[in-house]
Amino acid sequence: MPQLAAFPKAYMTALCKDGSMKLAEWFELASTLDVQGLEFYAGFLELEDPSYWPTLRQQVEDLGMVIPMLCCSPDFTHPDQAFRDAQIQQQRRWIEMTESLGGSYCRVLSGQRRPDLSIEDGIKLAADCITQCLPYAADRGITLILENHYKDDFWEYPEFAQSMDVFCDLVDAIDHPNFGVNYDPSNAFLAGDDPLELLRRVSHRVVTMHASDRFLIEGTLEDLRAEEGGSVGYAQRLRHGEIGKGLNDYDAIFRELKSKGFDSWISIEDGVDGIDQLRRSADLLRDKIAEHWNCQH
Repeated sequence: MPQLAAFPKAYMTALCKDGSMKLAEWFELASTLDVQGLEFYAGFLELEDPSYWPTLRQQVEDLGMVIPMLCCSPDFTHPDQAFRDAQIQQQRRWIEMTESLGGSYCRVLSGQRRPDLSIEDGIKLAADCITQCLPYAADRGITLILENHYKDDFWEYPEFAQSMDVFCDLVDAIDHPNFGVNYDPSNAFLAGDDPLELLRRVSHRVVTMHASDRFLIEGTLEDLRAEEGGSVGYAQRLRHGEIGKGLNDYDAIFRELKSKGFDSWISIEDGVDGIDQLRRSADLLRDKIAEHWNCQH
């Protein structure tokens, strides 16, 4: 049966920018959610010193949880070879971080959708870079997970493989036992795609999932998809919400995942309004998992 992890969506500035919150404080809050794991983000300030990684792992495990996943944002579509090589080295460091934290899954992305980059060239650049990272991951028992992403906070351009067709082509270009998909249904809306159609196309490759929900603050889904330029407009129309109260159909999502034998980690990327919202999302997901995987909790 799938296990639940939590991601500190509401506390990213405090944990990654100004240091006004310590990870130990987040761990204590998360221990009240009845989840089995905590997804880490490579940009946490306290991860800058590698000697501290085992301490953080021990703090989480002392609270009865584990760190299954590390969220990272490599940029593999840059036109400069030296830049891409540096990104590969950075990804390898993140793989080492995942191993030290006791995790099994380390996120990769394609890179930025730069205006002069063709789809064919972008897929080749991203696939080549990810492929170069895979032996390093395999040696450490880590699976690299490609997410259907929107845009990293620090990127100028949206995700190269944001659209469903490009994402699926990139997934198809990489065949390795230590590679899979991290499915995020909400990000499909940002691409103007149907989350369920995307899931059906890649469900046999999904090894982890981000659970979140989005709601429209104005207009309709048709308005959303008709907006020229896509990404920026979609982001303005959509807001993070509480799971079960937004656009995603979690019953349909879980039926599809169950049909493919999915039994891995679902990380809650929700709770922008605080821990109580995150707790309600965790409660709903726990009930849905019990319902669809026919298990007690």
